[in-house]
Amino acid sequence: MKTKLFLLVSVILVLPGISCNRRNNDQIFKADVIVYGGTSAAVTSAVQAHRMGQTVIMVSPDKHPGGMTSSGLGFTDTGNKEVIGGLAREFYQLIYQHYDKPEAWNWQKRSEYGNKGQGNPAIDGEKRTMWIFEPHVAEASFETMISSNNITVHRDEWLDRETGLTMKNGKIISFRTLSGNTYKGKVFIDATYEGDLMASAGVNYTVGREDNSLYGETWNGVQKGVFHHGHYFKDKIDPYIIPGDPSSGLLPRISAEIPGDNGTGDNKVQAYCYRLCLTQHPDNKVPITMPEGYDSTQYELLVRVAATRWNEFFAKYDAIPNHKTDVNNHGPFSYDNIGMNWDYPEASYERRKEILEEHIRYQKGLLYFTSTDKRLPQWVRDTMLTWGYSRDEFADNGYWPYNIYVREARRMIGKYVMTENDVFCKRPVPEPVGMGSYTMDSHNIQRYVTPEGYVQNEGDIGVRAPRPYQISLGSLLPLEEQCSNLIVPVCVSCTHIAFGSIRMEPVFMILGQSAATVASLALRNKKNIHDLTYEEIKDQLNADGQILDY
Repeated sequence: MKTKLFLLVSVILVLPGISCNRRNNDQIFKADVIVYGGTSAAVTSAVQAHRMGQTVIMVSPDKHPGGMTSSGLGFTDTGNKEVIGGLAREFYQLIYQHYDKPEAWNWQKRSEYGNKGQGNPAIDGEKRTMWIFEPHVAEASFETMISSNNITVHRDEWLDRETGLTMKNGKIISFRTLSGNTYKGKVFIDATYEGDLMASAGVNYTVGREDNSLYGETWNGVQKGVFHHGHYFKDKIDPYIIPGDPSSGLLPRISAEIPGDNGTGDNKVQAYCYRLCLTQHPDNKVPITMPEGYDSTQYELLVRVAATRWNEFFAKYDAIPNHKTDVNNHGPFSYDNIGMNWDYPEASYERRKEILEEHIRYQKGLLYFTSTDKRLPQWVRDTMLTWGYSRDEFADNGYWPYNIYVREARRMIGKYVMTENDVFCKRPVPEPVGMGSYTMDSHNIQRYVTPEGYVQNEGDIGVRAPRPYQISLGSLLPLEEQCSNLIVPVCVSCTHIAFGSIRMEPVFMILGQSAATVASLALRNKKNIHDLTYEEIKDQLNADGQILDY
């Protein structure tokens, strides 16, 4: 059983799209390619379709384009940057061009920033790319890509998941949004993190972890006692409200469920969090204050960890330009809201709204708790008080990121299923349309009580790929008999642990471009997407700067 949610209260923030108010527009819009989504992959899909001569409409649930890339994930998980080409590289070159201007450094001298990125330098002068950036700079770069390519974007348009899809003979004819608008196209691209269009079309998908035996894997399924990072309890921490007394009940945010045997599958997904953009610059800092619905008892477990583990908490306050940080989870109890998102992938819009509100309360409460609660070490409170929200980020949303980090949701079961064996380069990948290289990385999935009676986290995995690996065209395509005009570049056909590497934002941009290439070639050559020869796809991708081999 999941730990009880906070009492639901109203949140001042404008949570993008989750109100999903029905409007009565009742207009019909037509294009060759309809891209559903507001993510980085949606932008590259739309741009590529336009450049290949197709009419395209980007139907975005979000008002702000770019997904997580422009919603706080500025400390980019690049992997090997040598395999990031095409429109993805073009995006990071736009970032470079911005920071190459002296006026871009308004809160910090460029010489003070340094050049630290995630496995790569933040600034690559030779290739004129920059991999670390502020959220508003990323959003502006996506807007530049949209405007310079004359992309039509309909914002705050949410798929009517109940009755909005019209299909005929295994093809999507159109979909309707909650506003009443209808979008008709020849090829559709689902570039959302959740895969709502894919699911509505009746395409097979999965949620959670597969059993290792299903695809001959090692790192899938339950992984009790496997600790690849520091995000677990190293000390014996009592999980009960009254220490030593199970009858007193569990502390908040500890599950009473018992994980299955190692290697067995389940329907649970790795934890989500908001990638906060905080600053220490006094002229740009908005103070951390008590959030509505604050409940200090939700953080009691953190008090029990505090004596020995606090150096870790601030370890993932990675520096981004202008005295800001990209805050991520670190340690056994941190910004990840473990176990509170399991039903998110398939949940209704209303239920997703509740989940998002709860995550906001949890993280805002955690910020306030760590800056004020006297049960924590004084130096922790003093350090936290040096940080605040960035006044020049997400200003129309209470200085809070627009998107939560949906690290995984639905995953299609398509023409080809990518597994850890592909990431490990143990078998040849058919018909590659892009490359990945990042570590297979899963955040924790559950927090439970061990047989010995102590609290522990489970699901945090980090296994390196030996070298960059190829991603198959078949992982973007549904089975033809299920839908013959839909391409899926984000909720791709792969296992949980393979997705742990594929799910990086540069890869989504790469796959978005490849998805639109397939769509456009099919229309240009008057073929179904499943009937294209790989050679014609490969030639176009190479011509457009995609990197298919390393």
